[in-house]
Amino acid sequence: MEKLFFALRKFLYFVSIAAIALMLVIIFFQVISRYIFGYTFDWSEELARFLFVWVVFIGSALIIGDKGHMAVQLLPDKLSGTNAGFFLQLFIKAASLVFILLLIAQGSKMTRTMMFQTAPALNLPMGVVYAIIPISGILMLLYLIRDSLTLFAEHKKSLGKEN
Repeated sequence: MEKLFFALRKFLYFVSIAAIALMLVIIFFQVISRYIFGYTFDWSEELARFLFVWVVFIGSALIIGDKGHMAVQLLPDKLSGTNAGFFLQLFIKAASLVFILLLIAQGSKMTRTMMFQTAPALNLPMGVVYAIIPISGILMLLYLIRDSLTLFAEHKKSLGKEN
């Protein structure tokens, strides 16, 4: 199972780095063409913006997978290893689950709704751009399930040590 998550993380890192590199190249050539030739390609700014949105959402999933999300850790650290700490972590996981399920449901709805509209310069259905919302939500859900299973395994192990 860990090999699968490791491969997924490597793939997501590759996609995000490739998207950032492409975005930088596009913006660089857009600036050069504007100042040297006095002309910019219509599609360049739009594609760079869409790539940025995708990078942000892929990065969000990666951060959750690496347990790097912003959090106030004072209370969870203080209660770590106790039953209260376990239930606090369980509450945090449940709240995260609600948020992620909303992200998937509403992102899917938005993706379907926006398929009729096309981006002006790229002539791409906007639903393709919005598709990253439920995709990243599914990735976050996978990481949340992994972390929840780890939480239960660690709690079970700690209960075994107490006996």
